[in-house]
Amino acid sequence: MYDQTRAQQPSDQPPRRPEHHSTAPDALVSSDERDAVLTRLRMAINSFADTPHEALEEAEGAYDEAVAHLVEALAERRRVLHESWQDRDPGTGSEELRVALRQYREITQRLLRT
Repeated sequence: MYDQTRAQQPSDQPPRRPEHHSTAPDALVSSDERDAVLTRLRMAINSFADTPHEALEEAEGAYDEAVAHLVEALAERRRVLHESWQDRDPGTGSEELRVALRQYREITQRLLRT
């Protein structure tokens, strides 16, 4: 006779999870650069009551610094991605090209979400 209780018990092995690459995107700005900008921004916020104009100038500087870091990081990411497929052997596999296309799509979508 078939043991129905066994069929109702959880599997002896943990469920298999589909293999994925890291779901968290790589940070565009290093943690040191991010921390430096956030420190500047906090200083601006904390000094606003005493020196509002200077605080706003500091906040604007933090903003400009953050933008500069992002522009540099995006330019470098583009350069690396471009080199991954450009000037390759015309026989470069479609899978390699598909990976490059997926990376372009992911970074572009990520930029548009923020």
